[in-house]
Amino acid sequence: MGVWQLVAVGLVMFLGLVGVLVPGVPGQAIVWAAVLWWALTDMTPAAWGVLIGATALLLVNQALKPLLPPRRPHESGAPRKTLMLGGIGGIVGFFVVPVVGGIIGYVGAIYGAERLRLGSSGAGWTSVRSVMRATGYAVLVELFACLLVTGAWLGTLIWS
Repeated sequence: MGVWQLVAVGLVMFLGLVGVLVPGVPGQAIVWAAVLWWALTDMTPAAWGVLIGATALLLVNQALKPLLPPRRPHESGAPRKTLMLGGIGGIVGFFVVPVVGGIIGYVGAIYGAERLRLGSSGAGWTSVRSVMRATGYAVLVELFACLLVTGAWLGTLIWS
């Protein structure tokens, strides 16, 4: 697989990660399709292993969706910008501090945005709890699953 094709697969994965944050966009399906494209083009055992692992992880995530609270962003009282900043913080955090940084970045970015918007630490944490109950857990679980798939793909590229 050529460099430009790998860059294109990476961009599609990034669009899938951002798609997780946008209601109505099938972010998980986009990330999975990018891994499928890569595996069908690369045809190595490592690529097929990543595809199988990604398929299993994303199917488990789909099975867990009904157990999580539904997304109700309007109930949180936070602007949509706060949720987008949380998602971007989760994506950046995942790659800065591998794996656990996704959770820390997501919650930290929401707290930072809400602290700035509301003006106090206590109000910021109260808003974080409200946002997490309304939409945060569902978004975080879906985003984290897609980040794990993206990380596995990137790790396989680096170490193969």
